Amino acid sequence: MSIGTITALSAADERAGDVLRLRREIGRMQRRRGDDTVLPLPPVLQGLLPEQGLRTGAVYSVSPSPSLLFALMSTVSQRGGWCAAVGMPTLGIEAAAAFGIELSRLILVPSPGQRWLAVVSALAEVVPLLAVHPTGGVREEEAARLAARLRDRGCTVLTTASWPRSEGMISLQDPHWEGIGEGWGLLTERMVTVAAQTRSAPHPRSMRVRLPDDRGRIGVVPITAGERSSASVRRTVEPVRGPWAAAS
Repeated sequence: MSIGTITALSAADERAGDVLRLRREIGRMQRRRGDDTVLPLPPVLQGLLPEQGLRTGAVYSVSPSPSLLFALMSTVSQRGGWCAAVGMPTLGIEAAAAFGIELSRLILVPSPGQRWLAVVSALAEVVPLLAVHPTGGVREEEAARLAARLRDRGCTVLTTASWPRSEGMISLQDPHWEGIGEGWGLLTERMVTVAAQTRSAPHPRSMRVRLPDDRGRIGVVPITAGERSSASVRRTVEPVRGPWAAAS
């Protein structure tokens, strides 16, 4: 046997070993589909959705706000679930950690290019909650194929783009930063309105929250005694536009 042949066999054995190690790692990370039909949200946001959480196997269109995405992902991560972000190269890791996301269970694919849909489909086998910024439009047939994969694996997707037959929309509106003072000072927290509507609850719900608060997380905006009587009115804002919106 020649030296060249021995070298080729050695390289082949090394590649085979890499493949076996990769398969073992995927098998280790592979999760079974859970019996839960809803992924948990932070208590502050539970009132936005009728199930008080994100439906598994569904796609939600979400405002392209890192703070909102981190807030929606935080409770799943804190309870031991894996999360992933696809096509978001500028996400701040420190901000994710501030929201309580466990970085050791966060998968980042910053620049998947035109194969972003294949990446999302593959990650759906491993993680229960995915955030994705598509690099191209989504065709109806592509969305249908991915929807079948999501339902089978119990994975939920948060997308920053419009999506055919999405379950709902969660948007961030009316941002207002505090801490500047009389033209000087440091930005300390931001008040926003988070609104949501879904196929099962087409009339929009909304709430005013601090996102982020002075600790870089999500916080409740206190309601004064004079405001309590009109709280039910304030929870409804201008409808979030979507194909599921009720006719008006």
